[in-house]
Amino acid sequence: MKKVITGHDGQGKSVFFKVESEAVTVGSPVVDWHEIWATHADDKIPVDTSAGKSREQYTADLHNVFPGTNQSMFRVLDFKPGDAADALSPDELEAFISQLPGVASHMEQDDPGMHTTDSVDYGVIISGKIKLELDDGEQVELTAGDVFVQNGTRHAWRVEEHCRMAVVLVGTDRQ
Repeated sequence: MKKVITGHDGQGKSVFFKVESEAVTVGSPVVDWHEIWATHADDKIPVDTSAGKSREQYTADLHNVFPGTNQSMFRVLDFKPGDAADALSPDELEAFISQLPGVASHMEQDDPGMHTTDSVDYGVIISGKIKLELDDGEQVELTAGDVFVQNGTRHAWRVEEHCRMAVVLVGTDRQ
């Protein structure tokens, strides 16, 4: 996956800010998180890329894997087949959680994979297939080319075969 980020130089000219062969990745036996970009609530468009601070540092400054109000995040997720409850040893789970600040507070202990975020998520399935499960256990299968809008609902992703999804999360205030 090549990541291309455009921006402006000190004179306002459009430039390629960053061209990389890979995004910042946090991996686990369950899912690999490829962090692409994030915005803060006080960002102005265009985002100032001339300051020299890497966007990875900037994204880390958000200190949470889910966006706060008026923040956004863009990531690609590679879900691996299997049951999340059985996939991670306690040590692996602790290591994974330590790399993804805030993820543990959104995940349900008694229903692995089930979680709720204060965001609207726009996603597209790039490859593979995955099932989106809601409160009552009802599921809808999504395959390559399918899109979803997740409106801050309690949900889980159930994976039977590898699935790559791209998703933009926009932080909101829960009403």
